[in-house]
Amino acid sequence: MKLLVTGGAGYIGSVVTAVLREGGHQVTVLDSLVTGHRDAVPAEVEFVQADVADNAAVRGILAGNGFDGVLHFAALSLVGQSVQDPESYFANNVGGSIALVREVVAAGVPRFVFSSTAATYGEPESIPITEEAPTRPTSPYGASKLAVDELLRFTAAARPLSATSLRYFNVAGAHGDIGERHATETHLIPNVLAVPAGKREAVDVFGTDYPTADGSAVRDYIHVVDLAKAHVRALETSDRPGHRVFNLGIGRGYSVLEVVDTVRKVTAHPVPVRESPRRAGDPATLVASSTKANAELGWSAELDLEQMVSDAWRFHQQRG
Repeated sequence: MKLLVTGGAGYIGSVVTAVLREGGHQVTVLDSLVTGHRDAVPAEVEFVQADVADNAAVRGILAGNGFDGVLHFAALSLVGQSVQDPESYFANNVGGSIALVREVVAAGVPRFVFSSTAATYGEPESIPITEEAPTRPTSPYGASKLAVDELLRFTAAARPLSATSLRYFNVAGAHGDIGERHATETHLIPNVLAVPAGKREAVDVFGTDYPTADGSAVRDYIHVVDLAKAHVRALETSDRPGHRVFNLGIGRGYSVLEVVDTVRKVTAHPVPVRESPRRAGDPATLVASSTKANAELGWSAELDLEQMVSDAWRFHQQRG
């Protein structure tokens, strides 16, 4: 297929781009490089530096060029930052997506896969979280992603567009020389790995009194390569107009202290822990049900937590 990947210089977008190329697809990447990295885009991939809200740039790529699909990753993605600056998150994530979807529809592109998030659910009523769970985001980031899900739902009902929203849980790991390089790192695994890398003295564990097996919060993690394969399956199964939503996770949870122990095992480093109070709004457990993705996409996660940590650690060692 001939595909456009927006945000393809970011962590997840660049891994998906690499996996698509390995599968023989023709890929063009559009990225503003506000948070992405140019060297994360494979050398043989066509690259356009522009914002998704730049109608002329997007139109110039899509118009008359016979694209089979668009995969949309471009977004601001820090929950805490979104609370401090909600206007920017809605302007960028929602406004940019509206502009992009308009050009996609105008160009007659039949498939659209959107990088959504489990943050659309907020604090769940039950575990595991299914696609039928109420969507009550607790941050502007989650609300902005949900708004785009709704944009796609209504657009796919009115236009000949097959749109898929993939709601990720906690993405980790690396693919070869592509991994996480965030200016502000909020994800647990790279922050724990910063200790054996000599960049931090200890890892902060926020809350050790949750109603979980070891008292620390439990989350569902998914390897970025498994995630990329789900995007490929979403494209391959987009055979009719309409909007679909899928949760993507392993379907089991790992506690914060289990993650720390896994890092200790992989790196042979003691990784000291500092116990800190719970953070406001952090649920005890967030675990996905991927039953729908298993059944309708023919997809399931294959790589476990140890593989995620091992690949991420290898990437960090390569980067120095």
